[in-house]
Amino acid sequence: MSESTTATTGLTSQYTAQVTSDLERNAKEQERISTDIAALQEQLATLQHDHSVLVNVQEVLGVSPTPVQPAAAPDSSTVPAPRNKKTAGEPGAAKRTRAKKTTDTGTAAQKSAAKKPASKTGASKGVLPTLVELVRSHLTEQSDPRSAADVATALDTAHPERGIKTTVVRTTLENLVAKNKAQRTKQGSSVYYTAPTPAEQTAAAIPDEAQAE
Repeated sequence: MSESTTATTGLTSQYTAQVTSDLERNAKEQERISTDIAALQEQLATLQHDHSVLVNVQEVLGVSPTPVQPAAAPDSSTVPAPRNKKTAGEPGAAKRTRAKKTTDTGTAAQKSAAKKPASKTGASKGVLPTLVELVRSHLTEQSDPRSAADVATALDTAHPERGIKTTVVRTTLENLVAKNKAQRTKQGSSVYYTAPTPAEQTAAAIPDEAQAE
């Protein structure tokens, strides 16, 4: 009996050590993959933000938008790959089923996120006004001079989905000034912009008409 008890105790200790080791390895692998997924999601968000800013710059420069948004889908679809690799090393059908459900859910969410920016881009071509139109309209509605930061803050609050930045708004304002469609004044080290008066708009239009003739 003592030998049998000793053998049983030894097997129990061996299995306990093995299970503990497997659990520690599994937890570390989950932590590593979660960190990778978080980093990839942050990179994707940064790229989407940069894309929105570049689209606004294209509008300011008058360049036709280039349809590059679908390229984000293959990059985002690679995020679940580490999950599949991890679940392949886990024992038990229950774990594989749970991992498959998680992967399917993540893939569906990524497809939905990839479609949303594309729909916004399509809408901007049809119904939404351009950034130049938004800036001119905002200046027209203001009675006091406004800085580029003031205009950018107001437009970003009214249109948060467009990701309007001060640098892009400042470029737009300078282009309007160059075309006599906005007036620029300087107070100390600060620069302010106003919409031209009707008389100034008429005076600016006469040289354009003469040049066209």
